[in-house]
Amino acid sequence: MPSAIDAETLGVVLESLRDFAKQNFQPEVLLDYDARDEMPLPLVEEMCGPELGIQLLFVPEEYGGMGGGAFDVYRCCEELARIDVGVATGLLATFLGSDPIRVGGTPEQREQWLGRIAEEGILMAYGATEPEAGSDLAALRTTATPIESDGEVTGYRISGRKQWISNGGVAQVATILANTPGGPSWFVVESGTEGFESERPEDKHGIRLSNTAALILDEVEVSRDRLVGGVEGQGLQQALAVFGYTRLMVAAFGLGAGWEAIDRAIEYSKERIQAGSPLSEKQGYTHKLIVPHVVDLEAGRAYIEQTAAALDALDEPEGQFITEGAIAKLLATEAGNAAAEAAIQALGGYGYTREYMVEKIKRDVRITTIYEGTSEIMEMSISRDRWQQHLKTRGQYYVGLARELDDLHGECPEAGAEIAGIACRCLAEVFERARTARLTRSQHVLFRLGDLAARAEGAAAFARRAASAVAGRLPEKADRRFEPDVLCAMARAYARKAAVAVGHGGLMWVGGADAVDASESGAFGAALGLPAIRTAQAGLLKDLDFIADALYARAGN
Repeated sequence: MPSAIDAETLGVVLESLRDFAKQNFQPEVLLDYDARDEMPLPLVEEMCGPELGIQLLFVPEEYGGMGGGAFDVYRCCEELARIDVGVATGLLATFLGSDPIRVGGTPEQREQWLGRIAEEGILMAYGATEPEAGSDLAALRTTATPIESDGEVTGYRISGRKQWISNGGVAQVATILANTPGGPSWFVVESGTEGFESERPEDKHGIRLSNTAALILDEVEVSRDRLVGGVEGQGLQQALAVFGYTRLMVAAFGLGAGWEAIDRAIEYSKERIQAGSPLSEKQGYTHKLIVPHVVDLEAGRAYIEQTAAALDALDEPEGQFITEGAIAKLLATEAGNAAAEAAIQALGGYGYTREYMVEKIKRDVRITTIYEGTSEIMEMSISRDRWQQHLKTRGQYYVGLARELDDLHGECPEAGAEIAGIACRCLAEVFERARTARLTRSQHVLFRLGDLAARAEGAAAFARRAASAVAGRLPEKADRRFEPDVLCAMARAYARKAAVAVGHGGLMWVGGADAVDASESGAFGAALGLPAIRTAQAGLLKDLDFIADALYARAGN
């Protein structure tokens, strides 16, 4: 829904968050909590207290919050992840936990629970995942048996186990997905309820500043008013309704953590002298370990902002842009994870030590490619939807997108739209060859199509963002770190990379499935547009040099 706050207010919120972090989350504090594998609960509670009140951004106005939209929440989540992905996870878990109530609760339930989040800053947990079900919510085994009195249902008795639950051991309230006679349904369960317990926190690879614990429900009795929405069988629809939104927030986590790691590497490279000059002046260093990751992160941002703006333009965003949320998450979290890995390499031996933080960031950001749906689930979600679009449009879905990019190129030739269009036309041909050869019967090929689709659509989104920056039409709340000419250089660089990935992927998977005879290989390469993809690489090194100069504020930028 449209945001209730303006750009100035958002700026104040972000600045207040940065100030709080400087005062309370210094590196030595974060490293100490990380070493002790402990959630900084007092600080998280303070963030939800009267002084900062960060939770208000996520709560609708009518329940005492600020009513932030998707764009506002993305900017906030990025900033939280730059502080610490574990802390960010603990805060986001509350809003995941409240989402079933927000989208499907009765007016009374929304007033009670969303009101408590706003007024009291309570922490919540989202009890969906189970040991055997993973991300397959339809396979859950937790049951809620009706309790009847005089032929009427007065409550439910819930039994089961939930696994990998963020805030599981610290939340005052949890929403629990369970099977009822009418189908999967959400229930509100308060901590301290008899039979409701959490196990010891998981000993995790990263995000050790978040609490992750299994929840055990042993004949837990709740009254009927704790059934979210008051009607059985609405649970899966309520969960699916927010995927486009929640995955966008995790995408922002990947973006924020990735940028924090790269910014640390940039600062290090200015001071580290090797062979008489700083690493920042060495093209072999910047063009491998810094610039490509900046480009990928900003491509992720372009898609996040495009999707957030689309969600905010809807009166009822629930259930919308699920595939777009998956693309944003896949692009940004994979970029963030790769950026953190590169930052360790960029710092050399120092990067491998805890003191310099990038080692911790790498451990933390890794989870973003796993929770709220793994990267592989994102690929599956994207490929299935875009495959259906290809079939419905008789192969014209990506051809149509390429035409739109051609038009954009006419308006703004420097934004890389023409190259993104080449990638989309190539992708259309790959999809069509997959159709005629029935290649989507191979799950691996289907997943690879999802990855290629994300790259091509990421290139399109980046070209649009760069063109908007040139025209002075970026959204008011958009990130403005880079000037329009730098964004254009990045968009061109990313479009070239996407076009190569799609062309190479087509050769690999269509050819690898023996769908093209050796005698047809030349014609197949031409149909993919490989000559155009090769031609489009012209100017790449010049653009990388320009981006590096901009990152290091060198002469001419």
